[in-house]
Amino acid sequence: MADVKDLIPHRDPFLFVDRLEKVTEEEIIGYRRWPADTFFFKGHFPEYPVVPGVILVESMAQCGGAGVNQLGLVQGSIFFLGTVDKVKLKKQVRPNDEVKMVITTLRAGGRMIKQSGKAYVGDELAASAEWMCLVGDA
Repeated sequence: MADVKDLIPHRDPFLFVDRLEKVTEEEIIGYRRWPADTFFFKGHFPEYPVVPGVILVESMAQCGGAGVNQLGLVQGSIFFLGTVDKVKLKKQVRPNDEVKMVITTLRAGGRMIKQSGKAYVGDELAASAEWMCLVGDA
């Protein structure tokens, strides 16, 4: 499996995919664990830190982008979120939880990607969403 840093331009502190486990045209699976010292925990409910929902959505989009780049389904080096739809936040993600992201590519080609994803902590669904990304060059 390719290194995520070779597939998307995001870097610390805004790289939210640790590794990819599976990349096929049917399904992309990746993982992320947020250590307790992650920057946003200091301000996002410091007494009860949780991963912000928008970060979970961004993580799924990064995972999906890395997967379609590995598959060579689009041309371009930067993916910009264009729309986010049908977001559901079901379970809090806490420091040191490992999140499994399961992404389905609904459409990909040219300068557009449409995907849906689910994020799990263990067997529990934490978040789901659909999004569309526009693809451009750096």
